[in-house]
Amino acid sequence: MTTEGENPRKAAPPARSAKRALVGRLSWGLADQAASSVSNFVVGIYVARSLGVTAFGVFSLAWVTYGVVLNVSRGLATDPLVVRFSGVSDASWRGAVARSTGTALGVGAAIGAVCLVAGLGLGGRVGPAFAALGVMLPGLLLQDAWRFAFFAAGTGRKAFVNDVVWGVALVPAMVVAARVGSVAAYLLAWGASATVAAGYGYLQSGIRPRLTDARGWLREQRDLGYRYLVENVSLSGAGQVRAYGLGVIVGVGAVGTVRGAELLLGPFLAVLMGLSLVTVPEAARVLRQAPHRLGRFCFLLGGGQAAGALFWGSALLLMPGRLGELVLGGVWHSSSQLIVQITLSVAGAGLGTGAAAGLRALGAARRSLRCQLFASACYVGGGLGGAAVAGTAGSAWGVAAATVSGSAVWWLQLRSALRERHHSPIPEVRTA
Repeated sequence: MTTEGENPRKAAPPARSAKRALVGRLSWGLADQAASSVSNFVVGIYVARSLGVTAFGVFSLAWVTYGVVLNVSRGLATDPLVVRFSGVSDASWRGAVARSTGTALGVGAAIGAVCLVAGLGLGGRVGPAFAALGVMLPGLLLQDAWRFAFFAAGTGRKAFVNDVVWGVALVPAMVVAARVGSVAAYLLAWGASATVAAGYGYLQSGIRPRLTDARGWLREQRDLGYRYLVENVSLSGAGQVRAYGLGVIVGVGAVGTVRGAELLLGPFLAVLMGLSLVTVPEAARVLRQAPHRLGRFCFLLGGGQAAGALFWGSALLLMPGRLGELVLGGVWHSSSQLIVQITLSVAGAGLGTGAAAGLRALGAARRSLRCQLFASACYVGGGLGGAAVAGTAGSAWGVAAATVSGSAVWWLQLRSALRERHHSPIPEVRTA
């Protein structure tokens, strides 16, 4: 894949300096995700310990809903940005970022209004949580868009600093939320601190999000954006359907139990998500500079993440119960029963992300969409089918089997795409 104004025969940088630059960008990705995950981890743990398993289940329902909206924003705004504007000229990048961040802000405002109205109408325990989420969505999505914009430019340090600002702002916000003691208060504290970081992102970049150009951005990137939208929403939507279905079949407390088990893998998930910030830009760079190395790059990426997940899960199985209770409080007893299943799920997902990064870099949106729809269908079917047969544990086993199966399909599609490209190179992709 080449870009306008780029000489496809331009000599690649020396191997040693290229590897050093790659390690530097990956390191900033890990550091940034560590900073981001610490704040999310602290909020989740605090709610679990302070409000109990039922309230934590309500919090988790709002959390998975945020995940769906976040993936809508990424599919329309930032995924096309990192595919087409990684490593391009500064002028091209700045113009794209202004339109991309404006699109993210627009998505947050539109879906946030829907969540606010729905939350006010629902009432009860769940309603206030969704109303609070709706108010905070614009700031949350804009902050996330800045992170991807900085990584597309190869300046992960700025993304890291931005997430540190979020973490610092979260401290006083959490103090206020603790005095109120409700799920909505914690969501407002979390979102307000993200909004502070979103404002700081404007100061870092000097770029004003152009909300009025969102329609133009969607039109320009429609060949990728709408496929990535369906792909991303099917991923997070499957998680939301599984969470809602688990709540109906087993009970809201089961949702909190699953979320608690996922929190136990929080540090490793931070590594996985940190790498995901830079894998697509890096795969795109590999494709431009040494296309024959793309398959090997993706294999090492996915295999390393899967091995890391298995190692972390093994360590959790050896963790003393008293330490687990210190972390999760009353949620620990039920969540600790799901460590094996959640570990296998994360290992399968990690393996699949290597292939997914390769398909994104190739611009093979149809293939990646096909993979994600299959994986999402398996996820929902395994999660809800397992819940109906064997409760919370059965749901976790069903999801583990679905994730491993989905990963196999990702790799089969990447293999086919690489063969196809070898016989018929893909056309150039616009970046201006």
